[in-house]
Amino acid sequence: MKHKTLILCLLALLSFTSYAASTQRIQSEKLTFVLENVADGLEIPWGMAFISDTRMLITERQGSIKQFDTQNASLTEVQGAPAVMTIGQGGLLDVAVPPDFTAGDWIYFTFVRDKDGEGVTVLARAKLASNKMVQWQDLLESRSATGSGRHFGSRIAFDEKGYVYFGVGDRGERPISQDLTNHAGSVMRLYRDGRVPQDNPFSQRSNASPEIWSYGHRNPQGMAYDDTRKRLWLTEHGPRGGDEINLVIPGRNYGWPVISYGKEYWGPLAVGEGTHREGMEQPVKQYTPSIAPGSLLLYTGDAFPAWRGNLFTGALKLQHLNRVTLSADGEAIGEERLLTELGERVRGLIQGPRGWIYFSTDSGRIYVIKPESKR
Repeated sequence: MKHKTLILCLLALLSFTSYAASTQRIQSEKLTFVLENVADGLEIPWGMAFISDTRMLITERQGSIKQFDTQNASLTEVQGAPAVMTIGQGGLLDVAVPPDFTAGDWIYFTFVRDKDGEGVTVLARAKLASNKMVQWQDLLESRSATGSGRHFGSRIAFDEKGYVYFGVGDRGERPISQDLTNHAGSVMRLYRDGRVPQDNPFSQRSNASPEIWSYGHRNPQGMAYDDTRKRLWLTEHGPRGGDEINLVIPGRNYGWPVISYGKEYWGPLAVGEGTHREGMEQPVKQYTPSIAPGSLLLYTGDAFPAWRGNLFTGALKLQHLNRVTLSADGEAIGEERLLTELGERVRGLIQGPRGWIYFSTDSGRIYVIKPESKR
C-alpha cells in the first residue's frame, strides 16, 4: 500500500510542477521594466495562448501541450495532442485563440503531419475539456509536401470579421513560392470553420489554390493582426540576410525567390535577380545581417503606453527582443534591441490579459515583462 501511495505521488509531481520565479530590473530607451523568468524545463516552447486571465496553453515542438497557471507558476500536461511529425524545423507549432474566445470555444493549432513520408503543415482546431484536447478538426491540410525538414512556417492570426490566417514556408524548395497551385510560400485566409471565403483573391481561378491570401514568402515565422487599422503584419526569415517585416496585402506577390535582400549560404552572391522587381512587394523593414525572427506581436496593452502600436519580434539568431516603431501609415521609423544580454533564442511572443508581454525561448523558459511598479 505504501509503494502504491508513493507511485501515485510521483505521478502527480510529473504532471504538475511549479517553478520559483527569478526577476531582474531592465532599463530600455523609454522605460524601466521588470523581467521575470516564470517557467523552465520545457522542450522548445513554440506557441502560447491565454485561455483565461491566469491560464495559458503552450505547445512544445516535439508534440506536447502544457497548461501554465500564471498564479502559481505550475505546468500541467494536457492530454490529446495530435500526432505530429518532428523533423528538422517541424513538429507541433503554433497555438492561438480568437480575440472573442471564451472557455469551451475552439482553440487553433498548426503542426506538421507525416504525409507519405513527407511533412505538410496543417491548420486544425480542438476544444479543451477536463485538461484534454477533444473534437479535433482539420481545417486545412496544406499542399506543401516535400522531403525537406525546413520552412514549415507557421503562425496563426485572427481578424475582427471571423477569418483566420496562417502561413507556410517554401519547404526548402524555392520556386514553389511562386506556384499558386500549392500552399508553400503562402499566407492563407479561411473562415474559422475552414470554409474558403469567396472573396479571396484567387478563389475564382482554376489554376490557383483558393485559400491563398498572399504568396512569394520564404518562411513566415510571425503574424499579427492590427484590429485598429485593419491590417495584417508578417515576419519571415531571409537566407543569409534579408529577414523581412511585411504588410500583407491580399493577392500580392512578396517576391521570393525572384527578389531578396539576402545572400546565398554557400557564397557572397545575392539570391535572385536583385532587391526590386515590378509587381513584387517591398518589405516594410528588412534585417541584414539576419536576426532570424521567431514570432510577432503588435502591442496594444495599457501596461506600457510608450510601446502601444509597436511591433515586437523575437530574434532567434541574434538573441534579443526586437521592438519596431511604426508611423501611422505603417512605415518602420525606429528600432530598439532589448534583452541583448539575456543570451536566449526568443521563440514565442504574446500579450497577456494585463498587457504584460510573455515570451518563450528555445532553452525551455517562459519569461514575462512587467511594469516596474507591478512587481
